[in-house]
Amino acid sequence: MTIGAYDGVHLGHRQVIRRVRAAADELGCTSAVVTFDRHPATVVRPDSAPKLLTDLDLKLELLAETGVDRTVVVSFDEEASEETAEHFVRRVLVDCLATRAVVVGHDFHFGYRRSGDVPLLQRMGGVYNFDVTGLRLFPGGRDGTPVSSTRIRSFLMGGQVEEAAALLGRPHQVRGIVGHGDQRGRELGFPTANVAVPGEIQLPADGVYAGRYIRPDGSVHPTAVSLGSRPTFYAQAGGLLLEAFLLDFNGDLYGETAKVEFVARLRDQERYDGLDALIAQMNRDVAAARRILGAPAP
Repeated sequence: MTIGAYDGVHLGHRQVIRRVRAAADELGCTSAVVTFDRHPATVVRPDSAPKLLTDLDLKLELLAETGVDRTVVVSFDEEASEETAEHFVRRVLVDCLATRAVVVGHDFHFGYRRSGDVPLLQRMGGVYNFDVTGLRLFPGGRDGTPVSSTRIRSFLMGGQVEEAAALLGRPHQVRGIVGHGDQRGRELGFPTANVAVPGEIQLPADGVYAGRYIRPDGSVHPTAVSLGSRPTFYAQAGGLLLEAFLLDFNGDLYGETAKVEFVARLRDQERYDGLDALIAQMNRDVAAARRILGAPAP
């Protein structure tokens, strides 16, 4: 088994899980990931907790795709944040899971005030008869630096969605309910789905992107995505709005849960002096999204 927040289920996480599955095969036992129902930082240091790359549902879906036999979700609340590392090992690893082998990153910490680490796991493994392996961080991405959720968030905050995807092993995806907007897109000839993404989820930087919209029925639609406060219409920045224009689609999306993937950044958000200039730019954005996504012209 392995333990961690597993936010993003990125390439580094998948490397660890491959080692877990291989060890389970050798031992003839079940492979498992132990993760948490929320990021521990949201309880331990809520004012500085990171935005999430994946909500719990997406994280569980991605973990299932790795082929691991079980994902164990541990509740993490105020009481859990005060649990000692030794008690956590006995409660979860020993009494609950009868663990035979643990694979974690070499810098893994857990328990009250992060007192637990790989040497502690190894000592307790000697007592409770489980092996412990601490792995070096997996080097990945275009520059060979270690893959981490922190690095991926940094790329997203800079609008570098392609660099983030290289470390995730997939395009960054967000989810939310489609609500009613002010109908400006429809008036301009570009009706959009206004996707309300929960505030704890990491969004890319403001801008216009080529992406994909995935409906609840599984259908995938090439999409031009605008993310920002619509400076052409509002002099002062308001709330962040994600608007998805599905190419060559005509239908009602209100109320459904949308999945939006960010494939490539097209440009920054800009303010235009008139509607004609804005519409001309939107046409160029759609054409660029078509080229990037390989969507044929209508």
